[in-house]
Amino acid sequence: MATANLNGTTIYFEDSGGSGPAVILSHGFLMDHSMFDAQVAALKATHRVITWDERGFGATKPGGSFTYWDSANDALALLGHLGIQKAYVGGMSQGGFISLRVALTAPERVLGLILIDTQAGGEDAAAVEGYNGLRAAWMEHGPAPVQDIIKGLILGPGEWKEWTDKWAVLDRDNFSLAFDCLIHRDDITSRLGEITAPALVVHGTADQAIPVEKAETMRKGLAGKTSMCLVDGAAHAPNVTHPDVVNPAIVDFLKSN
Repeated sequence: MATANLNGTTIYFEDSGGSGPAVILSHGFLMDHSMFDAQVAALKATHRVITWDERGFGATKPGGSFTYWDSANDALALLGHLGIQKAYVGGMSQGGFISLRVALTAPERVLGLILIDTQAGGEDAAAVEGYNGLRAAWMEHGPAPVQDIIKGLILGPGEWKEWTDKWAVLDRDNFSLAFDCLIHRDDITSRLGEITAPALVVHGTADQAIPVEKAETMRKGLAGKTSMCLVDGAAHAPNVTHPDVVNPAIVDFLKSN
């Protein structure tokens, strides 16, 4: 079990090792490092792949209130801990929020961005009430009453027992702190033009949590060379549900940048 004490928090991480260019991947809300298992398998022969548990999820405790800027600094500190000066920085949903903030915080350390079902904006006011309802139900009763809704949003059809089992034991206070970070994140759309690193934007066409139009807005706002991979029929986590489409797109991006 690999951990590093960084920024006052004990961060759990996994490192594939190797001498290839580094790739750090940051997971989405309610997920953990293992959501990138298929990407690690596809990339580890040519790249050094770092995955980690962000504050509030997996084996990493939140240590109090935090923002995605704090999480971006966690990612940068983890790279420094591992002796990695530059890396491809990627993430899914909230992992993308973190990746964009890494690029704004330390652009000189970012070789490229892999942005999966994410956006640059804050949370839509129209969605907050519904999300607050899900949170209240989770805090009072645990995930069982709302897990089918959440499964559908993140993963689409299927049982996904691996994830529902993890949600069943997720500390509710940790969940609440991470939820606050998600809902109250700042809008960085106006700063996208500062990001000049090349970027791959991957998005599921059936994503209800972040519609593809928001990914397109982000793509257009980025100042660097961008490419886009739409994953037909995928919900919010296409790297989990459609790795046969997502992995080749990532491999091609890394080869060409």
